Amino acid sequence: MLFNSLEFIFLYVPIVVTVFFILGRYNKKQYATAWLVFASFFFYGYWDVRYVPLLLVSIIFNYLVGKKLEFEKNKKFWLWLGILVNISMLAYFKYMDFFLESVNMMLGVSYFELMHIVLPLGISFFTFTQTAYLIDVYRGDTKNTSFIVYCEFVTIFPHLIAGPIINHRKMIPQFLADTTFKVDYRNMALGIGLFSMGLFKKTVIADKLAVVASDVFSNVSSIGMIEAWLGAIAYTFQLYFDFSGYSEMAMGLGLMLNLTLPQNFNSPYKATSVIDFWRRWHMTLGGWVKEYLYISMGGNRHGQLNKLRNLFVSMVIIGLWHGAGWTFIVWGALHGLFLMINHLWRNVEYQLPGIANWCITFLCIVIGWVFFRADSVSDAVQIINKMLDINSLYFPAEEKWEYWLSWTGASFAKWQFDWSMPKCAGSLIVLWVCILTIKNPCEIYVNMVPNKKWMCFISLVFLASIYAVCAMGTGEFLYFQF
Repeated sequence: MLFNSLEFIFLYVPIVVTVFFILGRYNKKQYATAWLVFASFFFYGYWDVRYVPLLLVSIIFNYLVGKKLEFEKNKKFWLWLGILVNISMLAYFKYMDFFLESVNMMLGVSYFELMHIVLPLGISFFTFTQTAYLIDVYRGDTKNTSFIVYCEFVTIFPHLIAGPIINHRKMIPQFLADTTFKVDYRNMALGIGLFSMGLFKKTVIADKLAVVASDVFSNVSSIGMIEAWLGAIAYTFQLYFDFSGYSEMAMGLGLMLNLTLPQNFNSPYKATSVIDFWRRWHMTLGGWVKEYLYISMGGNRHGQLNKLRNLFVSMVIIGLWHGAGWTFIVWGALHGLFLMINHLWRNVEYQLPGIANWCITFLCIVIGWVFFRADSVSDAVQIINKMLDINSLYFPAEEKWEYWLSWTGASFAKWQFDWSMPKCAGSLIVLWVCILTIKNPCEIYVNMVPNKKWMCFISLVFLASIYAVCAMGTGEFLYFQF
């Protein structure tokens, strides 16, 4: 069940929210919590019921290990056991086929038969969420709660499939607060507004950009310089609007239940350095890696060289976390290299103008996304070569007049919605301006006052989104693949 599906919007959410507050009204807090847990398991099982037992076993195991960490003396043993089991489960389901395929590639023969394991949805997110919980209990930063509340923490449906990664010590007080179980009409209104804006970003913008990006990345050998740039920038924007839209929908759903989920995006394409970008993009993942991985490796405590090494290793792991493929590893390594250069540049007295910093940063981001999206490293390299191939602009492989007719839109009708090149380029420029000048929905909703103008605006946004779903179908969120 997708956030942008009609059954989720018009059936699942109204039923779940209504029953939750009815139980809360009659002071049945434990039943209300159990209802949310049941609804979240149903939401997860709607995709593939076979993996519900896996999720449940993972929850029971981590909860019991958390209890051992709280009361047993040999805490290090239980911590490492918990981390080892979590990482092993993630490695088996997500990376086993990738490992076997890589070994076969190095040997030059298909020595190992691939297992074709189906990746359980959300395994990367609920594994990191629970691993952080174990580390926090070990440090004494959080305490164990009832099993049903812990289940709610792991499975609460707004964040279960694709984040944001939530923190036990920050969320548990919200789950237990009396005010959580009472209808807050301002939170409900803001939640609906934030959900609608995220839905609009996904259905009206991201899904349409997907047509352009897919057309370019699936025809690598036949594109020229202009198409390569259009495809790369289209995917850059598609991923942003898709994932930020999902995260805002998750925050909106949380607000409907009086839960404040952490912000995951803060206008990352306004960043003027790669360091700044990672403070704005997928903020909960960046925070998780910094707190539980980078600092644990030594952070910046042992000199510049070790700091740069820790940064690079952290980024490679972030790349691998995103997907089992060399394209993701290269993407992570590139960002690790960019961060190393960025930190070294800070030691130089000369500073570039702000616009130059932004241009360089955005170019690095686009190049990284090419590897992130491409089917293979060789395809990514080929696209980047096309982006730099000025000859294809003046001396295309096709007949010159045919090429320039395609630029005017006479032949490019294969792109749906008449996304001819000039229309595509113009639309991307408009989106570019909007991203750089308009506040993101998370900034808007903080000061939003529910009134008639607000209701009219949100109603139009919501209706446009529903129309897009009916016209284009229900497209999956990109981060569901990771």
